[in-house]
Amino acid sequence: MSRFVYRMQSILNIKEELEKQARADFGMAMVQVQNEEEKLEGIWRRRDAYEEAARGSLQGSFGAREMRENKEAILRMEEFAELQREEVRKAWQRVAQERQKLQRSMQERKIQEKLRENAFSVFLEEEKARESREIDELTSYTYGQKRAEEAVQADGAGDGADKGAAAP
Repeated sequence: MSRFVYRMQSILNIKEELEKQARADFGMAMVQVQNEEEKLEGIWRRRDAYEEAARGSLQGSFGAREMRENKEAILRMEEFAELQREEVRKAWQRVAQERQKLQRSMQERKIQEKLRENAFSVFLEEEKARESREIDELTSYTYGQKRAEEAVQADGAGDGADKGAAAP
């Protein structure tokens, strides 16, 4: 039996590498989303700390200046939070893009694998037909040899009978 060689194996290998790269890019995008969300959580914690300090200042002896600075810090944290929410949204958009890229890569790889399977099926059918022809040829040759031997034996037996009858 001959060996199966898929003539587009290099394309399949490239598609597998592209899929691997797309998986890595998707993973990196997910990590980026987590980082951006952690930054947003940090901003909210800082804002909550400023609000807690403001509540404490109402009970304690905070001056007007400290209260104003605290209020400005709270407003600034809300601005930062708004900007960070935009960064989180952008990170999620990138994740969506990378997911689509990954899905396309997976689909292209699967198409190549299906083509390889089809080519292998054709190869197996051709091999089966070739083996069948070889068996038929061998059977024909063997049958022909056996018939030739029988013919020779029949000729040899017929010659001996004629000689024996003519001699007496």
